[in-house]
Amino acid sequence: QVQLVESGGGLMQAGGSLRLSCTVSGRAFWSYTMGWFRQAPGKEREFVGAITWFGGTTTYADSVKGRFTISGDTVKNTVYLQMNALTSEDTAIYYCAADPRASNRPTVSGYDYWGQGTQVTVSS
Repeated sequence: QVQLVESGGGLMQAGGSLRLSCTVSGRAFWSYTMGWFRQAPGKEREFVGAITWFGGTTTYADSVKGRFTISGDTVKNTVYLQMNALTSEDTAIYYCAADPRASNRPTVSGYDYWGQGTQVTVSS
């Protein structure tokens, strides 16, 4: 089993920045792909981006490319989501997730382990 705990959400004005953290624990997860997803009210959960622990290869959804950056700290077992130039469209619950197969599929079904989520609210 793998446990994921997100933190860092909150209220931010449009144009501001916020950094989310996801601390990972449990069985060996170094070969996993770590993803970030978000779910806005009344909408389906959507892929934000992902990173591999080894090599740090990242992928992003078009909606956040150039504004959001994912990074990982293998010493702290933590993955980060740096969010810049926030808009009201970024308001959602943000989830960290782990894909043990490292299949690089940007879909909810591609991830087996999920955190509890952290709320991000952007006021315009």
